[in-house]
Amino acid sequence: MNITVLGSGGWGTALAILLRENGHRVTLWSAFAAESEVLQLTRENPFLPGVTLPETLVCTADISSVRDAELVVLATPSFAVRETARAMREYLAPGAAVVVVSKGIERETLKHFSDVVRDELGEHARIAALSGPSHAEEVARGIPTACVAASADLAVARLVQDVFMSDRFRVYTSTDVIGVELGAALKNVIALAAGASDGLGCGDNTIAALMTRGLDEIATLAVALGGKRETLAGLAGVGDLIVTCTSRHSRNRRAGVLIGKGVPVSEAMEQVGGVVEGYYAAGAAQVLAAEAGVEMPVCGEIYRVLYEGKDPGRVLEDLMRRSKKAELHDPATAEWVNS
Repeated sequence: MNITVLGSGGWGTALAILLRENGHRVTLWSAFAAESEVLQLTRENPFLPGVTLPETLVCTADISSVRDAELVVLATPSFAVRETARAMREYLAPGAAVVVVSKGIERETLKHFSDVVRDELGEHARIAALSGPSHAEEVARGIPTACVAASADLAVARLVQDVFMSDRFRVYTSTDVIGVELGAALKNVIALAAGASDGLGCGDNTIAALMTRGLDEIATLAVALGGKRETLAGLAGVGDLIVTCTSRHSRNRRAGVLIGKGVPVSEAMEQVGGVVEGYYAAGAAQVLAAEAGVEMPVCGEIYRVLYEGKDPGRVLEDLMRRSKKAELHDPATAEWVNS
């Protein structure tokens, strides 16, 4: 199959390598001509040191490269998703599938990225989202990984499964695009909280509590927006949450550690380098939760740290002193129940 990967960061490059090794004809597109030339000549991406690009992987800065693609992988940073989708629209072949692997929520519209791409490509576009616990640094080196491909059209999800599956990259299918994309975006907010907990000198118990209650918040919001709670118990929910909250590869976690140690938010973002998606996702979560009437204490506290200057040390105190609650919520009765 002819495939074009749009976005030559670590994630796009890792997936391009995987797809080439799966036997597909792959073109890796960069928004910058100089960057593309470096990749073509050196066969190495600075984001993935020590990983050699296959000689047969084509590198380009020409967006018209999507013209011959039967499948396009959209792997740009969150701020460039809409712009890139719009740029490729005139070249995209009829019937070509688009796989969105960027994780986040568009700041201006609060839309999930598959909806953003659909805005630009039209209602009949064949779109899927691919997500799960998948650091580029590990996928590029062949570390066994599992993800989920979600599409309202199950045939498209199965196509993505067929294309990406290998003996080191396992793909499951889902039709719950909302749950998968919301989990992918908001786990970054919880990773900031987990990192800040570490920075404050707390222990494993604290991180486990933040992750568990944070996951419940994400699942509750997903249901309110039309997703399925059980999706968040899978790879795009708890799986991605675990890896993002605990891994040394996680920019969101590293930023959180710095913030917990007292580094100003803006400085922490600069020190980490690259895009810390949880910063923007926290703002989106705050608005979405208010509109849906959903209480999200952990995400709300992280929002206050990031945007209102709240002392991270106060966050855990305020969370621990919240009013008594039962753990589980019964959606049939809309009441909290002990179970």
